Amino acid sequence: MVPLAGPRDLRRFIDLPRQLYADDPCFIPPLAFEQRQRFSPKSPYAAHARWQGWLALAGDRPVGRITAQVDRLERDPSLGYFGMLEADRPDAVGPLVAAASDWLRAAGKTRVRGPLNLHINEEVGLLVEGFDTPPVVLMGHGKPWYDAALRAAGFTGVKDLLAYRTRPDFEAPKVMTRLAERASRRVTIRSLRRRDLAQEAETMRRIFDDAWANNWGFAPLDPAAWADTVSTLAKLLPEDYIQFAEVDGEPVAFIVALPNLNEAARDLDGRLLPFGWLRFLWRLKVSGVSSARIPLMGVTQAYQHSRLGPTVAFMIIDAVRQALHGRGVTEVEMGWILEDNAGMRNIIETIGGEAYKRYRVYEKDL
Repeated sequence: MVPLAGPRDLRRFIDLPRQLYADDPCFIPPLAFEQRQRFSPKSPYAAHARWQGWLALAGDRPVGRITAQVDRLERDPSLGYFGMLEADRPDAVGPLVAAASDWLRAAGKTRVRGPLNLHINEEVGLLVEGFDTPPVVLMGHGKPWYDAALRAAGFTGVKDLLAYRTRPDFEAPKVMTRLAERASRRVTIRSLRRRDLAQEAETMRRIFDDAWANNWGFAPLDPAAWADTVSTLAKLLPEDYIQFAEVDGEPVAFIVALPNLNEAARDLDGRLLPFGWLRFLWRLKVSGVSSARIPLMGVTQAYQHSRLGPTVAFMIIDAVRQALHGRGVTEVEMGWILEDNAGMRNIIETIGGEAYKRYRVYEKDL
């Protein structure tokens, strides 16, 4: 077990999944440049967190990896995280999580939770159901035996997250359309205003931090990092892939859809050079991709438990559905959704959503 100590180690760390999943037809290698940016000391994440990575070696050959991280945005000072877990066999998992746990213990933490890659608003959880389909953008894949290996290492599952899939050409339930028609006197649905990007980013951050404040695992969005994220999204997305709901002129909800970058990168082996970037951009900008993901949605607390709340949620889902359908998207993933979020699950299932993947988050006392 060796801690990452330079560019060569980081390259091997990033490259390891390509080796471990070489025979898995559902694995899509993440883009190496995006992974390098994620671990860069200049990344937005590094402004509020620190991390350490390790490689497990067989001779000089990497056979496993893990990170440990602490985040100043975490509201519970006792809690640290592990992430990026990969291994070539079950008995390699114990030493990997032990290395991460020792580092977190030395940092003053008394509990470890994970996997988070690297933050609660990025890739979260270990895949435990749904190995027969490729992951969509910013969702993880995994080995079927990881769950048992983590339990053998003393971890307990504390929260399950669901990913739903649906078609954007669904027929809206009549009861929902009637409610939407009635609410239209007060509720306005609109697309992102690219000309007011900084203000739009701040509106989304304010809604998200309010909407999610009482949810399990919540960490507020870092203003600078979020502004950078929205700036990037604005370059990739049509304006109608981001929708807002305003009640009496006040923004109270938003939703974001992403084209499935994994579909565009499916045969690039994680590399854009020398010519992969041409195929990647062509698929995104010209030929299009047939799948998408809705990773972010929020309705402010003032409306979450009101009669108007579910209607507002349905109206922004329907608006982004129409945008996706209009661009040839035939399958949409919505998630992740907390398993115990009955309200949102009911809305998604009402429009035909099927829970097709399950992810699990684990904890252990240190």
